[in-house]
Amino acid sequence: MPEYVQVQVAVDDRATAAALARSAVEARLAACAQIVGPMTSVYRWKGEIEAAEEFLLLVKTTRERSGELTEHIRRGHPYETPEIIALPIEGGLGAYLRWIGEETAPVPAEPREP
Repeated sequence: MPEYVQVQVAVDDRATAAALARSAVEARLAACAQIVGPMTSVYRWKGEIEAAEEFLLLVKTTRERSGELTEHIRRGHPYETPEIIALPIEGGLGAYLRWIGEETAPVPAEPREP
């Protein structure tokens, strides 16, 4: 299974996309996130065909951190059932992939004073 993934997330406005991207990177759950759009999404929701303007987040992380990232995004996402899809990265520039790993590595907790 690939070590790196790209998580795809659709949101309803640019401000929400930017907030989710920034918070994921700040939390070290993502190395980077690109915001694409606006785009038009057409989908079936609760028996009706809908169309909406959305923005797409493309978020790079490790497979190991993808579960935490998914939960982080879900908590901050305005949709009842948000699109959060992790796609494996099958290859790429080695230096870039290592950078993803470095940027998403958990920061060790500082020792507490006794």
